[in-house]
Amino acid sequence: MTTIAYKDGVIAYDSRVTRGSLIDHDDYEKLIHRNGHQFLFTGCGADFAALMDEFFGVKVSDKPLDANGLVVTNGRLCQIGRDVESGFWMDEVWMERAFAIGSGRDFALAAMDMGATAKEAVEAAAKRDVYTGGTIRTLIINEGMADAKTNAPGVTA
Repeated sequence: MTTIAYKDGVIAYDSRVTRGSLIDHDDYEKLIHRNGHQFLFTGCGADFAALMDEFFGVKVSDKPLDANGLVVTNGRLCQIGRDVESGFWMDEVWMERAFAIGSGRDFALAAMDMGATAKEAVEAAAKRDVYTGGTIRTLIINEGMADAKTNAPGVTA
């Protein structure tokens, strides 16, 4: 899995990829740019492409997906997923609240409730959640969300 946190115009996410309890990669860029939209996912990597396809209106299969994510689209931040009962779904994230998804979600939300930034929240989650770790990156969402920039540690956008 992973941890993705949002607070005050910043999305933070880790770079760990796991296969079961094995760390497969600890510096994987999880931000996906496609057709002018930006995606971040948690769950099974094999399902990310299918979920993006459904976002764009192409349903490839009826099999359950083990993934959900965030998309920056048309001036909004939304969570997307697909489940058996309702099929593909998309919910707008309330930008004035802290928000998190993934295996470290509870740790990240608690950290943000205590005053942590989105990046600090993912760092806190990485201390307790074995599926969260590696490089913590941020996606800064500018006013109006028309322009977003990616920041890795030590990089100025």
